[in-house]
Amino acid sequence: MALPTYASPLEKAWHYTYIAICAAIFFFLIAPIVVVIPLSFNAEPYFSFTQKMLSFDPTGYSLRWYDTMLTLGHGAPDGPRDSSWWEKAWETSTWIKAAKNSLWIGLWATILATVLGTLAALGLSRPEMPYRRLIMAILISPMIVPIIIVAVGMSFFYAKACVAPGSALSYVVGPFLSSKGCLANSYLGVIIAHATLGIPFVIITVTATLSGFDQSLVRASASLGANPRTTFFKVIMPLILPGIISGALFAFVTSFDEVVAVLFIAGPEQQTIPRQMWNGIREQISPAILAVATILVTFSVCLLVAVELLRRRSERLRGLSPS
Repeated sequence: MALPTYASPLEKAWHYTYIAICAAIFFFLIAPIVVVIPLSFNAEPYFSFTQKMLSFDPTGYSLRWYDTMLTLGHGAPDGPRDSSWWEKAWETSTWIKAAKNSLWIGLWATILATVLGTLAALGLSRPEMPYRRLIMAILISPMIVPIIIVAVGMSFFYAKACVAPGSALSYVVGPFLSSKGCLANSYLGVIIAHATLGIPFVIITVTATLSGFDQSLVRASASLGANPRTTFFKVIMPLILPGIISGALFAFVTSFDEVVAVLFIAGPEQQTIPRQMWNGIREQISPAILAVATILVTFSVCLLVAVELLRRRSERLRGLSPS
């Protein structure tokens, strides 16, 4: 907000001091993230700025670490970049396989978290719901309890959650379980774990959207002869859709960035990008991690922009002026 012309000298001093404080806080929060981006173009295998980079010498910058993302684990990294080379990279490259796992697990975890979280939010928004506060506290506890505790608990539970071979259930979920028929070291186990961590975000965003929902629209729909299912999909769903999508985006980001639960639950086949970055830091420190981090930062910024646009659309639908 602009400073009014009639402001006193003290108010002007506080105004500019406030701007300086906000700028300092913003720099403190964003600097560790922004500094990763130029370092990912370092031509040398260092995690610091070289003299050539500081002097803006073109030879100090390179895309070699982005190329390493494609060639790590590739059988013929120096071969001609034809269609067979890219096909082999898609199948064998370590970082590409980790990215595919992250997207696959994140997609299904987001779908599961969005469905369950939306249903829970709809129930918690009803005034006749008993013990609403207690149930809300239990449902959002994965967001409050330290992730290491949640991961250890899931690890012990998944080790015992097995399906007997030859049973009817094994034919349905067997392909998604481990070789021993357990949730541990399986895609299904990781998806359920990530969905558990994403459900609180969906509940909070959808509940916030429902707090401003006009319940008279539901009564009007019922008075016109619509059944509850039609009322939900024709009246409620379009109005709370921005909140649902926002919660889904938060759930996807939570799944995409999760590493602690993956370390305890996943096996070698469920290697995700955060776990691959963790392994890279422990086993072989390579600036390729900075290139991956740059891509993840860009991806996260795009998701945050989408969330902000959805928030503004939700405010317009509710008759509020976007702030």
